[in-house]
Parts: sequence; structure tokens; C-alpha cells
Amino acid sequence: MRAWWRTVAAVVLVAGNAGVHAALDIGETAPQFTAQAALAGTVIQYSLADELKKGPVVLYFFPLAFSTDCSIEARNFAEAIDQYRALGASVIGVSRDDIETQKKFSVSECRGKFAVAADTDQSIMKSYDAVLFFRSDYANRVSFVISPEGKVIYQYNSLNPAKHVENTLKALKSWRQFGLVR
Repeated sequence: MRAWWRTVAAVVLVAGNAGVHAALDIGETAPQFTAQAALAGTVIQYSLADELKKGPVVLYFFPLAFSTDCSIEARNFAEAIDQYRALGASVIGVSRDDIETQKKFSVSECRGKFAVAADTDQSIMKSYDAVLFFRSDYANRVSFVISPEGKVIYQYNSLNPAKHVENTLKALKSWRQFGLVR
């Protein structure tokens, strides 16, 4: 009976996590990237390496600009941006949307508070294994906290946008509390 239960539990666990798995785990090196991004409606060249020189980065992937949940999530990050800055961190959102869409999204939903990158060829989301399992041409809703040394110190996967800000802020606070800030 015990062996049967373990098999069932393993199948349920794998099936239940099918949409929330990210290949990058805590301690792994975050892939470096540069991308065209929008900040407050202005197109910029975003470099993860340059941002990490300033402090930790919260990198979050979202499926589609202006969809209900993606708009909620962007507004949540915008409302919390001062908390991120107080922790020495910056925020960047990434989706497959083109730069014209990101320009509008950066103004209306991101409130001009942080950049959103256009990953039209999905190369960034693929390098982070942040691909939506049932629509591989879209990003999964996954957030990473990356240390200035380029290591993943936290990841959170959930299609529900409600806890991404809360959880990444908590991870940053814990990271700083334990003296891991250079």
C-alpha cells in the first residue's frame, strides 16, 4: 500500500507543478541579457549586467501586456517600487510584447516607475525557462530575485499575480538581513 501511495503522490506532484516549474533554481547563475525596454514611455537599452552593478534585480516575466492579471501585477510592482529602492533593488518586467506596446504599458500600468522589456523572439524567457507550459509563445508568470553577483536568490512561480510583490520583497529583506549584501 505504501509504494502505491508514493507513486500516486509523485504523479499528482508532477502534474500539479507542470505549469509552475522554472529551470533556474536558487544559487544558479542568471543568464545575462540586454534588451530594448520602455521606461515611462521612453525606449531604453536595458542591460541586466549594468543593473546588477547597482544592486539586486527583481526580474519578473508576465504573459501579455494589458491583460487583466498582467495589469494588476504591474500596478502592484509600481506601488511597491519605493520599498524595492529602499532595499537597493530595481525591477524589470519582461514579456513577448513589442516595444510600442511596452511603451504604452510602461506609462499606464507600470506608472513610469520601472522598465518593461520587449522579448519578441522569446530569447530571454527561454533562457530563464520562463515559458508558459500551455502556450509556449508566451512567458509564464514567474519572478526572480537576482543578487549583484548574478545568482538567483529567489524564484516564485504562480499565474496568480497577487503574491509576486509580497514574496520578492520578503526575499530581498531576508537576503539583506542575513548580511548577504556587498
